[in-house]
Amino acid sequence: MTQESARAALKKYFGYDAFRPLQATIIQHVYDGKDGIVLMPTGGGKSMCFQIPAVTMPGTAVVVSPLISLMKDQVDGLTAVGIRAGFLNSSQTGTENTAVEQAYENGELHLLYVSPEKLLSPGFFPFLRRRRVCLFAIDEAHCISAWGHDFRPEYTQLGQLKRAFPEVPILALTATADRLTRADMGQQLGIPEAEQFIASFNRPNLSLEVRPGRKRREQIIKFVRQRPGEAGIVYCLSRKQTETLAEKLREAGFVAEAYHAGLGAQHRARVQSDFIQDRVDIVVATVAFGMGIDKGNVRWVIHYTMPKNLENYYQEIGRAGRDGAAADTLLFYSYGDYMTLKDMLGNGEGGNGDIVMAKLDRMKEFAESLACRRRILLNYFSEDHAENCGNCDICANPPERFDGTVIAQKALSAVARLRESVGLNLTIDVLRGSHRREIAERGLDRIKTYGAGRDLSLNDWGYFFSQLINLGYVYVAHEDGNRLRLTEAARRVLFQGERVELVKFQVTQQRKKENEARTAKRAAAPRSRNNLFQVLRELRTELARQYGYPPYLIFSDKTLEEMAAAAPTDDLALGQISGVGERKLQRYGDRFLAAIREYRVANPEPEADPAAARATRERQVRTTLQQEERASHGDTPTHLVSYQAYVDGEDVAAVARRRGLKTTTILNHLARAYREGHDWDLLALLPDEALDFLDAARAALPEATTKSELLRWIAEHRREGVVNYGHFDLVDAYRSRHPVPAA
Repeated sequence: MTQESARAALKKYFGYDAFRPLQATIIQHVYDGKDGIVLMPTGGGKSMCFQIPAVTMPGTAVVVSPLISLMKDQVDGLTAVGIRAGFLNSSQTGTENTAVEQAYENGELHLLYVSPEKLLSPGFFPFLRRRRVCLFAIDEAHCISAWGHDFRPEYTQLGQLKRAFPEVPILALTATADRLTRADMGQQLGIPEAEQFIASFNRPNLSLEVRPGRKRREQIIKFVRQRPGEAGIVYCLSRKQTETLAEKLREAGFVAEAYHAGLGAQHRARVQSDFIQDRVDIVVATVAFGMGIDKGNVRWVIHYTMPKNLENYYQEIGRAGRDGAAADTLLFYSYGDYMTLKDMLGNGEGGNGDIVMAKLDRMKEFAESLACRRRILLNYFSEDHAENCGNCDICANPPERFDGTVIAQKALSAVARLRESVGLNLTIDVLRGSHRREIAERGLDRIKTYGAGRDLSLNDWGYFFSQLINLGYVYVAHEDGNRLRLTEAARRVLFQGERVELVKFQVTQQRKKENEARTAKRAAAPRSRNNLFQVLRELRTELARQYGYPPYLIFSDKTLEEMAAAAPTDDLALGQISGVGERKLQRYGDRFLAAIREYRVANPEPEADPAAARATRERQVRTTLQQEERASHGDTPTHLVSYQAYVDGEDVAAVARRRGLKTTTILNHLARAYREGHDWDLLALLPDEALDFLDAARAALPEATTKSELLRWIAEHRREGVVNYGHFDLVDAYRSRHPVPAA
């Protein structure tokens, strides 16, 4: 067969004059009788790579697909353009199956779609041999890999195909598979040397945004109202979430339906049909929805909760904007989502648990990262991409970056000199000149980069390596002991002078919350996990059984700890406990208050120490002040509220008292305002000791560019009680606008 016949078929059946990138090359590869692995994004034209050979080569192409519910739609679509196609799966009657089998035996089919179960059923291979099979196309081929994101056990037997039909080319096709999954696909199918065809994953029409997972329903309703009449999908983690959110959207006036595997087949088919036919605008679904959906006008996709890996995420957002027009994607992320997924995935993963967790961690890193979202995605799928996209939330509000080329060169050089044979932690230890025994035993203290990174802390190096991984300069070979490996982009940095921009070290709001939560939990555990805590936990278990919820959805351990410490006895006090919202107060409040009262009657000497109870009350007062204060200033950024109060004449202590905040927080607010260009007498807030520090630091660190370097020096030289951390922020802010002249 020739490219001329392929182009003629393209025009005849599909009406296109030219192939998309890679399609013609893949088709020629099939004509040459060779096996191949095809990675093309959703909407990229994978099907054409086997449909054109099917109508131009003698014989029938057999397409193996897990999408039983969509086979009829696919066959109907092909029949509509004059291509003879049929399908065999468990959804058909015996008469229907017989008719398709007869058509195949008579040589009347260009394509035969089968489920993996049907393909591997007894007697099916002899049936296929009655006619000539010109090609086996394995659609959604990532399902064969236990490292893929949608593993199907029945797919693992497809390796029989190559043994039974060694002369027939196999084309494995998928929209999302990382490097590890692609290699495993080849091994499982018996085509480990097959050429891989990887199309660009760049979907520039999709905007990418990540938001903190707070008030999600309110945010979603506002988001949808800004896009009236547009079709969209909201992906949720649980069936309950889909039903609840769909109901809330309907109450808000939208045409929305829930979709999940727990609904009847007819119900799911109706929702899918209504969505495709634009009778339903919004589908709120679990991941059971969307695979194979060919609806070009989906204008947005929202993830209510974080997916478990980047493959899922990319495939699901890929259902938006398939027509090439602009479309929006929004991911809500919280550390709680991550922990929930971690708990769920921690069970039953067998020997692949480490890889599953590593993929989850990469998803978390993507959500928390301050690097261009699209760059991270493209590099994850092995597409070397060094430019920022300009169409994601990070590019729209870029963080402060600096020339991190020297840091990157040290890191990448260390990986190279270690011969890409060790993991992240050991690489960092070598850079920092650690004296751990393993380094000396392996002679790693003799490599040139040993100790080259002593100037940075362990956390700094971890932070920068995370960026280098996200930006595609290095990757973790999970299949080979989590060793670090360099990419082609790394070699450009090491040998061609490519510049690397990194984000300055900063603790994100999410990380701050994680750290604060851990600190609070450690501090609270000794004093509040008393007998009352056990009583409350038992009550929570009882209620969980009664309502059919997991216990943590009633109240978290942290909430129970605070409840046990404060021992509230009325609705007002209970409502001040962190984690007790209005609905939970209404639903569970009486039961918990009764349990606390009964406990206090039986135990008149409270176990919670007075200092802890007093601290809890003070925290509740601060919380109330902060809530009232936030309501008073509306959308004005909190740091500017503090700044305005200060320039209006209030001193720092007064602003802190009125706002229920610490004085160091107010100083931090003022420093931030100064950095943004607001002019006021910053030096007036610095004690003489701080001014001395400022001069000494400027003299000692004339080339320092990071806040961490400055603060590290000051922390080593300050006198306790004279300068606090709020003053450090002011020093750093002053320094940012008054840099030291070059020597």
